[in-house]
Amino acid sequence: MTPTKLPARAVIREVGLRDGLQSIATVLPTERKREWIRAAHAAGQREIEVGSFVPARLLPQLADTAELVAYAKTLPQLFVSVLVPNLRGAGNAIAAEADLIIVPLSASHAHSLANLRRTPDEVVAEVARIRAARDAAGSRTLIEGGVGTAFGCTLQGEVKPAEVLRLMQALLDAGADRVSLADTVGYADPAQVRRLFEQAVHIAGERFWCGHFHDTRGLGLANVYAALEVGVARFDACLAGIGGCPHAPGASGNVSTEDLAYMLGSMGIATGLDIGALLALRKRVAGWLAGETLHGTLWRAGLPKTFVPQPLPAAA
Repeated sequence: MTPTKLPARAVIREVGLRDGLQSIATVLPTERKREWIRAAHAAGQREIEVGSFVPARLLPQLADTAELVAYAKTLPQLFVSVLVPNLRGAGNAIAAEADLIIVPLSASHAHSLANLRRTPDEVVAEVARIRAARDAAGSRTLIEGGVGTAFGCTLQGEVKPAEVLRLMQALLDAGADRVSLADTVGYADPAQVRRLFEQAVHIAGERFWCGHFHDTRGLGLANVYAALEVGVARFDACLAGIGGCPHAPGASGNVSTEDLAYMLGSMGIATGLDIGALLALRKRVAGWLAGETLHGTLWRAGLPKTFVPQPLPAAA
């Protein structure tokens, strides 16, 4: 298994403003979201998924995505991403000058139809159209194809690894600049992650972008570690562990940003994040989302006295 050494640094992409908020009832005002972005940036986060270009009638929580992209783009060195389900959403993201658009694809045929009303291969064809539109517009926005339900599905059950890898390759062939894998419903264990991510990295190389794990069955951080072992060094996470899939009953949410930052830092992997500032932001967000169920554990006990933050390694 290669590489044998863990990465010296890792990036945590905050997805709470999209994946987290779309899964809860409370509609957070735009100004609060701006505060969240501003505070996350001040805490050292340099990649934030600020929303999704979907019809407001379907997800009113995300109706202000264009405003949030515009605001986030004013913050120095912040790489701004959004999720888009189709060509129309991609057009809006390109017009807003998002740095990256994430197109979700479910490797589970049943989940794909339930969630996107398209088959997985129809999503691949949509990515090809999005790539053509991006190129025609002369845009520098990157396209990430995110393969979800990569380890199984509550609707379909088993999803074969060969199908996951086929679809990942198809996304690259269709013009995606980046690809990522997601354990959408929290079925993965570390051994499965190590096997599948090793194959994915072998296929995609530097175009493999991100791991996305849910903590539904308490294995989120363990799965991150397994991905680190095969060289993956970028992970999605949600502040306070919010978020989840509507087709995963009982899901507890995404890996918690603050817990992940602590684990990485404690292991000697630099993230550039001020964990104390993240915990302070978590407290503010908890107040804004009063009555909603939040997750994570670091906030209860705080950082241990022995914790030493890891400085970012010098640029090559």
